Amino acid sequence: MDYLDIVLSASFWTAAIRIASPLIFATMGELICERAGVLNLGIEGIMVVGAFAGWMSVYAGCGLWTGVAVAFGAGMMFGLLHGVLTVPFGLSQHVVGLGITLFATSMTYYSYRLALPEVTSPPKIEAFQPWPVPVLSDLPLVGPALFTQTPLTYLAFALVGLVSVVLYRTPLGLALRAAGENPQAVDAQGLSVAGLRIGAVMAGSGLMAVGGAFLTMSAFNSFFFEMVNGRGWICIALVVFGSWRPGKALLGAILFAGFDALQIRVQQTPLGAVVPYQIFLMMPYILSILALVVMSRRAEVPAALMLPFNKGER
Repeated sequence: MDYLDIVLSASFWTAAIRIASPLIFATMGELICERAGVLNLGIEGIMVVGAFAGWMSVYAGCGLWTGVAVAFGAGMMFGLLHGVLTVPFGLSQHVVGLGITLFATSMTYYSYRLALPEVTSPPKIEAFQPWPVPVLSDLPLVGPALFTQTPLTYLAFALVGLVSVVLYRTPLGLALRAAGENPQAVDAQGLSVAGLRIGAVMAGSGLMAVGGAFLTMSAFNSFFFEMVNGRGWICIALVVFGSWRPGKALLGAILFAGFDALQIRVQQTPLGAVVPYQIFLMMPYILSILALVVMSRRAEVPAALMLPFNKGER
């Protein structure tokens, strides 16, 4: 198959959109945190928690949307822990974030072994099924790619619009952005910088967890170790790639997902017979790093990102 035929095929873009969906959730979550001035390096562990919490709740008998809510709530709890340690206590956001990732990942693995001690292969659940949108799903190329996805994918794209509206069209969004740019001005208006930042980290962490839940409840139908596989770190890079703007971050997620979908298909071509498969596995990350280098040169970092705020200090 010609490489151009691969890129122009409906199956390629269907896979790319599916791969991008968990990245969109987690990237929007990280973007909200950073817009408020908090770098959340706990994203990788929080995604693992969300993947397990959502899947386990469905496996225990809850509905799929209940599983999504459970994952969101689990992410918020870890977000609360992260926010309390970094905002009022002023601890290092790097150290706390990495600690959250280690703690969340280890606790998830322990909970899995505790809940399913005799299981040798992960049990399966009835996951979200593709939901074709009438009429739109019949459009050539675009229809199968965008309008034959699962409900969580539609929710991910709707989330980008929602985050954009909240950040740029509401007083809450203005306050959140100000907390990440000029927290002194926020405090001068009588608003709580700590409250805004902790709330942003909790909401963002909840979305990260839903991104993890997508993997076990939409992309797959079971939980297995290492399934997040570094997606959290990619999402941190996507926030920078998108210059802390939801729309551009969405394009970055689709770009990375496209590279990932492409390398899977290129492995099945004659080139894949002579080139080690590890080269193809590296390709999405190498291309994403190059794109990140180009885009980040023009990025405007929130002025108060990672800077602790103590009321009354200047």
